[in-house]
Amino acid sequence: MIPEDLRYTAEHEWVAGGDGGAVRIGITHFAQEALGDIVFVQLPEAGAVVAAGESLGEIESTKSVSEIYAPLGGRVVARNEALTDAPEAINTDPYGAGWLVEISPDDPVAVEGLLTAGAYRELTES
Repeated sequence: MIPEDLRYTAEHEWVAGGDGGAVRIGITHFAQEALGDIVFVQLPEAGAVVAAGESLGEIESTKSVSEIYAPLGGRVVARNEALTDAPEAINTDPYGAGWLVEISPDDPVAVEGLLTAGAYRELTES
């Protein structure tokens, strides 16, 4: 379950968009499956500035607490408020209702430097 139209990171985040506007970020099916039942999500406020590779927040599951890393630097323009009351949406729909934040990237071309679906598939299969 690795959508072909997204870009990925080695830390198991996905990025949608990148055509010059804001990009949507979430964690992959692989990551949510490894985490187990997600019970809490901490996300940055809209307006927060993040650097690529910097922590965006945390996901708490019944197994552990994991950092979420920014695949790109930029300004957070939205966060998925629905996850406050329903963090389990990340488990049930990681590429849809379980998205985390939207970022207006400092360098929109940086999306092209992220992993393709094929490269991410190779990473998770090794």
